[in-house]
Amino acid sequence: MSVEVRNLVKTYGAQTAVNNISFVANPGEILGFLGPNGAGKSTTMKIITCYTKPTSGDVLVCGENVMAQPLKVKSLIGYLPESNPLYKDMYVLEYLNFIADLHKILNKKARIAEIIEKVGLGNEQHKIIAALSKGYKQRVGLAQAILHNPKVLILDEPTSGLDPNQIVEIRNVIKEISKDKTIIFSTHILQEVQILCDRVLIINKGNLVANTSIEEFKNRQMQTNILHVTFKNPVTANNLKGILHILRSERVSDTVWQLFVSDMSAAQTAVFNYCVVTENSLVEMRQETRSVENVFQELTQ
Repeated sequence: MSVEVRNLVKTYGAQTAVNNISFVANPGEILGFLGPNGAGKSTTMKIITCYTKPTSGDVLVCGENVMAQPLKVKSLIGYLPESNPLYKDMYVLEYLNFIADLHKILNKKARIAEIIEKVGLGNEQHKIIAALSKGYKQRVGLAQAILHNPKVLILDEPTSGLDPNQIVEIRNVIKEISKDKTIIFSTHILQEVQILCDRVLIINKGNLVANTSIEEFKNRQMQTNILHVTFKNPVTANNLKGILHILRSERVSDTVWQLFVSDMSAAQTAVFNYCVVTENSLVEMRQETRSVENVFQELTQ
């Protein structure tokens, strides 16, 4: 296991930013880390990368404890924080030489050339960082994160603020470098998770609310059937409680309801029979499907 988080807690006074979460990120895996703003994603990443100390719990990176061996852990990790703090008055090549010296990289000229080719900075390497577009600045951030060939890569919203073309380019770079690394990847873009990730973690208000493979996450869209029903006459939640196969109901208006059902066909029959018995009429009854956005909202609201 490349990263193991055990019962991690981080509090700031009376506020709990991370509440007793545990998970594992395995070698060769891209782990999507999702959650609304303020959910605790960045705090968790800062603890893994030794930038913030936990209140309690343990974090192991390639078997090394972040509290006991912070320098060793940092040597095993490449980190691209959300803010991407670059030395913007330096030239790209100059900056990467500086980072290589910090990591005491042997044969640094060849390694820098390899990374520049990998992240697509060939035409920009002699430019000052401040003059680069945001997309190329993100590439420089990725380059410094992988220059020392870390086993674990932590990426905090690496495509934030990029245009669609730049997002595709950065995704391709991440895919390329993921072949021999463990990547923990934070994003607000759910489509990115479907495209890039092998597994999904969702955190909400400091609590881990989902830890699943990407296939299970996609399939979760269909695990709950939604029946959208419009009645002629008003209906209450109490009226609907007696209908078989309805797990829960959400009121849209007095006559329009969303019914979450366990068996679509049986529930449709039960709703029809309810209308017959109560002498109400069905104006409309149709099945709805959920998007990944719906799943995310249900888990984080």
